[in-house]
Amino acid sequence: MKYLYLLQQALIWIISIFWIYQISISLCSLIKLKDKPLIKNKKHKFMAIIPAHNEESVIKNLVESIKAQDYPEELIDIYVIADNCTDRTADIAKEAGAIVYERFDPEKKTKGFAMQWFLAKKIEENADYDAFCVFDADNIVDKSFFTNMNKKLCQGEEVVQGYRDIKNPSDNWITAGYAIFYWTMNRFYHLARYNLGLSPLINGTGFMVKFDVIKPEGWNTKTLTEDIEFSLKNIINGRKLGWAVDAKVYDEQPTGFMQSWSQRSRWTVGHIQCIQYYTKDLAIAVKKHKTMMNFDGLLYIIGSIPMFILTLLQLLVNFMLYLGEGYTVNQLIESYILYIIPTFLLPIATAVVIMKLDKRPVKPMIKGLLCYPLFLGSWLVINFKCLFKRDTKWEKINHVRSININEVAIQSETKN
Repeated sequence: MKYLYLLQQALIWIISIFWIYQISISLCSLIKLKDKPLIKNKKHKFMAIIPAHNEESVIKNLVESIKAQDYPEELIDIYVIADNCTDRTADIAKEAGAIVYERFDPEKKTKGFAMQWFLAKKIEENADYDAFCVFDADNIVDKSFFTNMNKKLCQGEEVVQGYRDIKNPSDNWITAGYAIFYWTMNRFYHLARYNLGLSPLINGTGFMVKFDVIKPEGWNTKTLTEDIEFSLKNIINGRKLGWAVDAKVYDEQPTGFMQSWSQRSRWTVGHIQCIQYYTKDLAIAVKKHKTMMNFDGLLYIIGSIPMFILTLLQLLVNFMLYLGEGYTVNQLIESYILYIIPTFLLPIATAVVIMKLDKRPVKPMIKGLLCYPLFLGSWLVINFKCLFKRDTKWEKINHVRSININEVAIQSETKN
């Protein structure tokens, strides 16, 4: 029992210190800092890259939103990678004004492979672009996205994540869960770290990369979460990523639970792959660069699945200690209820704070707020499942919400 008690105290200290650190960082999102000065004043030339697999129902709206930018049209070339498509994605994208590259490789059909294939061609061509921006086919892009990303380039930033918003947050409790999760990440992770001079992360879509950054080795990723992997590789190399709160992209989230389960399972497996491939390199980078940014990057990877395992271990140790101390079953149930109630209420309270800070209407999201702990709880179950069963097969998420940029603009005006 003595050793169990010592283990319990060690786990409590480790977990508590980790969360105190995270909360302290998150509070820095409330600080409003001065904008960075411009190093140069230039209109850069961009590639807008859209990997797409059977996205005929949404691809036109995305292309049209990029063509409607308040940035010079001749400085944005829109490329759609029609990846193993069996529908009219390629034809519709061409009709909308995109340059289409068709790719057929049934063995390698993830977004990461499509990016590798396309960017290898552009590097070989020595294409005349300063930077590229990546979007998912279901996205809608705010009209000032490229203007704001150009500003970041002029400020000397090379890899920048834009603000990932949701175009269907109130469809049901699942889309609401995604929306609250991303709104929380936007403010308490990305913005907080950017304010402190730490590194945000690339978040799947709506990000910009200076073309020179990837020329030496191409888009060289190998996990199911190529965005996190690319972020970690840059942090390992000492490159700080940027954050553009005004460069907004609207993302469609799945409405079905099983699709959501499959998607989040893929993300969890991708995180586990990143832990396996990059934890050692991140630790070496901390010693090499001796910066808080590298240490924070290491904490990110440690704080995902490893911290989840430590929390499960703590619960198990607590249970064994309670049994050893002669607790009855009812007392055990009561103690865990007292633990679970604040655990469920805290995400709801945090979500309300986020929405108030971002001036979002709470009323349309009431059902989503009440169900948010269930959304997060199902993710914990997914994490547990993926510790033992890791299906690395890529499955397409069907996108069906044909929302155009004008409808998104109306929603934004209503919110404000």
